[in-house]
Amino acid sequence: MQNTGLLRRLAAILYDALLIGALLFLATIPFIAMRGGEPVEIGDNTIYRVVLAAVVYAFFVGFWTRAGRTLGMQSWGLQLQGPDDSKPTLAAASVRFFAALLSWAPAGLGFLWQLWDKDQLTWHDRISGTRIVYYPKEKK
Repeated sequence: MQNTGLLRRLAAILYDALLIGALLFLATIPFIAMRGGEPVEIGDNTIYRVVLAAVVYAFFVGFWTRAGRTLGMQSWGLQLQGPDDSKPTLAAASVRFFAALLSWAPAGLGFLWQLWDKDQLTWHDRISGTRIVYYPKEKK
């Protein structure tokens, strides 16, 4: 078990982004139906924006608290752990979710910070008290 590298972490993020895109598409269908097939204007529709944000939040926090990993993380052998190597609590996963948004805000600097951090942790790892570890596949 070791803290994961940045490239493996970014690969899992890309995989999860594809899954989230599909979920957001499905969440949009009822809004299009309510408008009689017309496109939904995100800027004018607060409820729509809240639903989209809730879908993304539920995806990450739900997977992190239940399995300790998203589907993208599972594909890359990654696991999210709390300070005692257990699955994160709802509170820790929620803090991590919002702290990750802060890590993306300054052009991803919070993620890149891992390259200089002595423990290879990102801003949201440190803020939430969690970390992502890599479990290599066992050789047969």
